[in-house]
Amino acid sequence: MTANVFEQLVADRWAAYCVDTVEFTAGMPDNSVDFSVYSPPFANLYIYSESERDMGNVADDAAFQDFYRPLVRDLLRVTKPGRLTAIHVKDLVYYSNSSDRGDRGIRDFTGDCIRTHLEAGWTLHQRVTIWRDPVKEMQKTKADRLLFKNFKADAARSGGGLPEYLVVFRKWADGMEAVPPIVHDDREFPLDTWQSWASPVWMDTRETDVLNVKLAKDPQAEKHICPMPLDLSERAIRLWSNPDEVVYSPFMGIGSEGYSALRAGRMFIGTELGEKSYRAALKFLREAEAEARTPSLLKMANG
Repeated sequence: MTANVFEQLVADRWAAYCVDTVEFTAGMPDNSVDFSVYSPPFANLYIYSESERDMGNVADDAAFQDFYRPLVRDLLRVTKPGRLTAIHVKDLVYYSNSSDRGDRGIRDFTGDCIRTHLEAGWTLHQRVTIWRDPVKEMQKTKADRLLFKNFKADAARSGGGLPEYLVVFRKWADGMEAVPPIVHDDREFPLDTWQSWASPVWMDTRETDVLNVKLAKDPQAEKHICPMPLDLSERAIRLWSNPDEVVYSPFMGIGSEGYSALRAGRMFIGTELGEKSYRAALKFLREAEAEARTPSLLKMANG
């Protein structure tokens, strides 16, 4: 199947495509990606675009996994043996007006994504819990479960804030010994950095460390923009890839993973279905490419 590419731009160290990522990834060569990192669409929680190809425009979580499953299988195929993919996810809250049972609670969206990867042949490598401030979550979402007045009136109605997760999978396959190892030295990763990043809970990433999205102010743009935090994508890229290797994001959005990859001295391929997000990504990728040419950033990228 040949992907219908609506727009594309190929530069020296990055390539961006406005395209259906399922179709595009299906056409990528075997064993061509060193590392992939992305935030999958959160089922039908947000409306990312009006396209019927958009995985966010589904009826329920089961339908999302049905659309997501072919991509996960092809990601395994295009990933080099022994290398990894990392997804940024969280569990989702549902309410009585959206439940067939008339109750309310938490949907195990993270677990659903893990099961989809395992069924495709990936091996679960690591799950990092990312701490998020429940006060900021309450201020942002006005979630009934986080309101202090509900806690005082009936604590059974209240619940804690929801963390995010970085779930990492590895491709175990023949030929792993032929792929260059991911190597770090003491200049890039002193012992205290590794001990911090090896923690199963990351307390020091910032959910507000995101690209400045002017699209969010455009009434004709997508109804929700939720870029991956830069410090999170940068940490994953530095941990699980070498300089000059290929980082892939099948849900590029406005280019957060690519921005981090280029600044870290990697190469990048990204796909995005939404036209406005794609064009915003081009702007940020160009900025990252220009910044990565400066001596200070090149020194940082190369340790």
